[in-house]
Amino acid sequence: MKPRITLITLGVDDLKKSLAFYRDGLGLVTQGIVGEEFAHGAVVFFDLQAGLKLALWPRHSLAHDTGLPPSQRSAPGFALAHNVGTREEVDAVMEQARRAGATIVKPAQPAFWGGYSGYFQDPDDHLWEVAWNPQFDLAE
Repeated sequence: MKPRITLITLGVDDLKKSLAFYRDGLGLVTQGIVGEEFAHGAVVFFDLQAGLKLALWPRHSLAHDTGLPPSQRSAPGFALAHNVGTREEVDAVMEQARRAGATIVKPAQPAFWGGYSGYFQDPDDHLWEVAWNPQFDLAE
């Protein structure tokens, strides 16, 4: 297997609410809900960086497709990270997320590893870290 991730799918309880959070609140670009003509097909895709997309799919549809029982909300099983170029950008993204309806789990602050970061949860409790790491060179 080549080390490549092309799609991250988040199971959500309310697709329209989650769409509004990510599109209207965080400013991610999307064509909106697609696939509604198929049973269990309604999904939202956001282009992130080259070769990577974020998908929002109803939790019950994800369960149906996998054959697993529907999952319950849970954190901190894993976190998605959004790295930015400065401490000020961390503060700005955290504030944007708060205004969009996110729950601030840990306000942005200096981190033990030398950077600056904070955490928020989206409307479905998915955990996001917003971080500035002085060791990362972010190619835009």
